[in-house]
Amino acid sequence: MYGHLNNAVHYSLMDTVINSWLIREGGLDIHDGDVIGLCVESRCVFKASAAFPEPVQVGLRVGKLGNSSVTYEVGLYREDRETLLAEGTFTHVFVDRATHRPTPIAGQLKQSLELLVAG
Repeated sequence: MYGHLNNAVHYSLMDTVINSWLIREGGLDIHDGDVIGLCVESRCVFKASAAFPEPVQVGLRVGKLGNSSVTYEVGLYREDRETLLAEGTFTHVFVDRATHRPTPIAGQLKQSLELLVAG
């Protein structure tokens, strides 16, 4: 309506890129798996405006990988990949689907997240 991407879009982009990675690379079964990720914290710092429908590039890495939690670092960039539009963090705690008790990150999920650890 105002000619720019609303802040809710920034969070949606972060959530989508993270969950797409978890499903595709981590083997996370969001519908029937025993483990699910719950977002316990997120933040976004806006750096520049983007106009709809301007393409946005997304960078994803893991800033901290714990036993049952992970904090992702996300950058949203203009198509030129040089202009930072927003930077954010998003923290998941992985829990047992039935009990909602924290569960260790293991197997393919852990391996996929280790690939994204910021070095």
